Amino acid sequence: MISFPLLCALVGVALFFDFLNGLHDAANSIATVVSTRVLKPHHAVVWAAFFNFIAFAVFGLSVAQTVGKGIIDANVVDAAVIFGALGGAISWNVITWVLGIPSSSTHALIGGLIGAGVAKAGWRAVVWGGVNKTVVAIVTSPALGLFLALVLVLVVAWTSLKLTPLGVDRRYRRLQLVSAALYSLGHGGSDAQKTMGIITVLLYSQGMLHGDFHVPLWVVLACQAAMALGTMSGGWRIVHTMGSKITRLTPAQGFCAETGGAITLFLAIFLGVPVSSTHTITGAIVGVGASRRVSAVRWNVAGRIVVAWFVTLPAAGLVGAGCYWLARLAG
Repeated sequence: MISFPLLCALVGVALFFDFLNGLHDAANSIATVVSTRVLKPHHAVVWAAFFNFIAFAVFGLSVAQTVGKGIIDANVVDAAVIFGALGGAISWNVITWVLGIPSSSTHALIGGLIGAGVAKAGWRAVVWGGVNKTVVAIVTSPALGLFLALVLVLVVAWTSLKLTPLGVDRRYRRLQLVSAALYSLGHGGSDAQKTMGIITVLLYSQGMLHGDFHVPLWVVLACQAAMALGTMSGGWRIVHTMGSKITRLTPAQGFCAETGGAITLFLAIFLGVPVSSTHTITGAIVGVGASRRVSAVRWNVAGRIVVAWFVTLPAAGLVGAGCYWLARLAG
């Protein structure tokens, strides 16, 4: 057992990660709506943050359950493991944020948790069922986002045959407010739950919670608020990469990308799979760009992003293991 002040400090670190997650992933929710000039940046972050926060009232907590007990054996978890997981995730998020690379906060956290858990108890600590679902989602979530965005582009084109280009632009500038809200809702429902799972399993490990795995309401509200505040703080380096460096978007295309990404996130939350909102929206944006012509996508930028996806889990895992041993030495 650790002292109560140290427990509060660890919860604070977890909430800081959640804030950083919102900051780092702000681009996921607002890049398209900013790049199409539907909303000014400071209006867009407030719009996204609001829907980030209210997500807990819409979705269940299945993703929090997966992270809390479906990645690492809950019996292995202690304060040092949690510190290692958060240290690995925060370090990788800061590195990629400084470099302007839209990597996954989700996989940074899961990589850090696996690294710290393995450092403590070896590979037997890993719950492979949950990890395998997460790894499969690295491929399937952007692929599904891409496919849905392509389908939506066709639907938009078919339903806009009788409209002038100006009429299409006006219609989807309004509808993009809806699609951005839906995506922000899915982002808040998916990403904030990972930190809820981390804090909850920490509380169980310290005897603060008992019985079946459940997330206290104060943890839910604190995590949603931290993520919303992070989103309001922006993350303009990554917004630029997501909103304009991959491909140029019109309001109709932004609507297709955000809606395809939102549907993917809603499905993942329903299944309790911790997917990356970054992966999802990137796949959708690439799909929209490729629907015009393959050369419309800057494949060198997209390629660097994909490399970052696959590096994130092992890189955050190594840092997480190092942070675990630092915690043990300090303890």
